[in-house]
Amino acid sequence: MAIWTSSADADPREQELRHRDAAERLASAFPPLLVEAERVAHNIAQGLHGRRRAGSGEAFWQFRRYRPGDMASTIDWRKSARSDRLYIRENEWEAANTLWLWVNPSDGMEFQSHLSQTTKRERAIILALALGSLLVSGGERIGAFGSDVPPSSYRTALRRIASHFVTPPESDEDAASLPPSITLRRFSNIALFGDFLEPIDEIGDRLAAIGSQDVRGHLVQVLDPAEETLPYVGRKEFKEMAGALKLTIGRTENLRSDYQKRIAAHRVELRELARRLGWTLTVHHTDHPPQTALLALYGLLSGHMTHAAERAING
Repeated sequence: MAIWTSSADADPREQELRHRDAAERLASAFPPLLVEAERVAHNIAQGLHGRRRAGSGEAFWQFRRYRPGDMASTIDWRKSARSDRLYIRENEWEAANTLWLWVNPSDGMEFQSHLSQTTKRERAIILALALGSLLVSGGERIGAFGSDVPPSSYRTALRRIASHFVTPPESDEDAASLPPSITLRRFSNIALFGDFLEPIDEIGDRLAAIGSQDVRGHLVQVLDPAEETLPYVGRKEFKEMAGALKLTIGRTENLRSDYQKRIAAHRVELRELARRLGWTLTVHHTDHPPQTALLALYGLLSGHMTHAAERAING
């Protein structure tokens, strides 16, 4: 399904200039986007608690008292020597508690109607970074899916991921509206932020290529309200944001009912696809505050990551 933007004029240079300006604007907005994401995350974080757990990773987590059955090799003798008790040095378990974040980098995400104060891309980036901020605060590891940014549980990972999100794509493949076909390890977690308006078969094939057994995925569909309602009236020219296709409609309001039915049917198919994969779908409109979607997504993700960790530990 194509993404359209309404326009009164049809300057052949307009699309190229718009794309270039959008890339420059997004890159220059890198610090404000990160600050806004941190602010959104801070508003949600109050009352939430971390989920770090012990395991076979390399990063130090905590000391705890020795219990019968613990291996002697796990005793930290330096810590124990300063006390009359034995202490175990626990490292953070790293195998499953990594969340991969992806934001649709395609031109269609630059859409912004008169009903919204932000583009879909900016809102998707803020949601992704805010979610990453919450997880890092809880001790989880985050990474940028499809990039060479290594996953990390440190806050510096947020800046590296944010830089990746706002860097203009170098190739058509990098600018694709669906995530790359990279197979994830078992018990991985991934959150995909985009508009997901492509044909369902294309979306399903790509998600199947990404997923493997016990991969937990979370789709976050970010839409401008105009894409749901088609609020335009009268003669309008619509142009494809990622191509040269144009369409002029004499009375746009006559298409509104059929358009809304098609959007609703696509949503039903997308939700069913997520259900078959064992994934979740969260819908967010850019005229709504990001906190609502973030809180819902964090709740869904929290349970999935915890369950994945338990399954991996227990084999």
